[in-house]
Amino acid sequence: MDPAIRLLRDLVAINSVNPSLVAGAPGEAAVADLVAAWMREHGLDVAVEPVAPGRPNVIGVLEGRTKGRTLMFCGHTDTVGVTGMDAPFTPVERDGRLYGRGAQDMKGGVAAMMSAAATVAARGGLASGRLIIAAVVDEEHASIGADALVKTWSADAGVVTEPTDLAIAVGHKGFAWVGITVEGKAAHGSRPAEGQDAILRLGRVLTRLEALDVALQARPPHPLVGTGSLHASIVAGGRELSSYPDRATLQMERRILPDEAESVAIDEVRAILDALSREDASFRGTAAAIFSRPAYEVPADHQLPRALAAAFSRAGGTPQTTGASFWTDAAVLGHAGIPSILFGPGGAGLHSIEEYVNVADVLTCRDTLVELVDGWC
Repeated sequence: MDPAIRLLRDLVAINSVNPSLVAGAPGEAAVADLVAAWMREHGLDVAVEPVAPGRPNVIGVLEGRTKGRTLMFCGHTDTVGVTGMDAPFTPVERDGRLYGRGAQDMKGGVAAMMSAAATVAARGGLASGRLIIAAVVDEEHASIGADALVKTWSADAGVVTEPTDLAIAVGHKGFAWVGITVEGKAAHGSRPAEGQDAILRLGRVLTRLEALDVALQARPPHPLVGTGSLHASIVAGGRELSSYPDRATLQMERRILPDEAESVAIDEVRAILDALSREDASFRGTAAAIFSRPAYEVPADHQLPRALAAAFSRAGGTPQTTGASFWTDAAVLGHAGIPSILFGPGGAGLHSIEEYVNVADVLTCRDTLVELVDGWC
C-alpha cells in the first residue's frame, strides 16, 4: 500500500468531528497527535499550537539550505457529524475509492500534502526556500484555526487541498448569515382587531427575499463562480394555536461573489425592511449580522496558478482552471496576504452519509504538490 493511502486510512479512522457542530464531539486533538507524530517521523520541524481547549493547529516546516520563497500547504482536520452513517471511522477501500467520514472533506487532501512534504524531505529536503504544512482546526464551523494560523505564519503563496476533482480553483464565494426579527402584537385568536400576526408579516419579508434571490440569479454570472444567491434557513414563531404571534424570526444565508462587499447581505435585508416600513407604518422589523466570510479570488496576474498548472502537467494531468461555490480557508489566507488557490482530490458525498475519495487522485495530488515545491521554492 502506498504510504499516502496508509496515512489517509489512519486519518479517517480517527473521530475528529467538530464539537462546535455536534455537542460532545471529540474535536481535533487525537488527529492532531497523529499529524504531529507523523510529520516529526518524516523529518519536519513541528509546532503544535492550541487554538481552543483540545483543538490544536499542527504546523510542520521544511527549511531550505538557502533563502528562497515560502510555500504553504493548508488543510483542515475537523469533519462534520456522522448521523446516519454505518461505521464512519472504519476506512473501506473498494473500486478505487476510499470510504469514510472525512475521506474527501478533507483528509484525502491532508494526506496528500503531508505525503508531499515527506517525499521532499526523503530525497534530501529543499535546496532553497521554505515549505509549511498547516493542519488547522474548525474549518467546518468558524475557521478559528485558519484565523489563528495567519496571525503567526506567513508565506509567499498557499495551496489549500480542499476537494476540487484535481481542478485548480482560483476563487470561491463567500457567505453571510443574517438574523431577522419581525414584531407583532399578542392577542386572543378571536380578537383580530387587537392582534398583529408577526408570522404573516414575516411572510412579507420572505416574499421580498424570494424576489431578490430570483434577481440575483438572473444577473450576469461571475466567470468563475456564477451568481449570488440566498435562502431562508431557519424560521421560528408563535406560542400557541389560539394566540396571535407577537414575534417571528428568520435566519438566512446569502452567498457572496468576489466582487461584492461582505456587508452586501445585511444591506439588502435592511433595505427590504425599510421599504416595508414605509409601505405600512405598523410594520416593525429589524436585522442583525450573525456571521460572515468574504469571497476570495487570487490576483489574475499571480504566478501560482500557472506554476501549479505546470506542476500538474509534469505529474501527468491536464490542467483545468475553475472556481468553487463553497467557502474555504483559502479566503482567510488570501485576505491575510498569502495568495492562495485550491487543489485537491476528487470523490463524492461531502457531508452526506456515504463519503469517499478517489485513491488515485490522492496520489496524483501528492505528486503534483511535489512538482510544485520543486518549481516554486
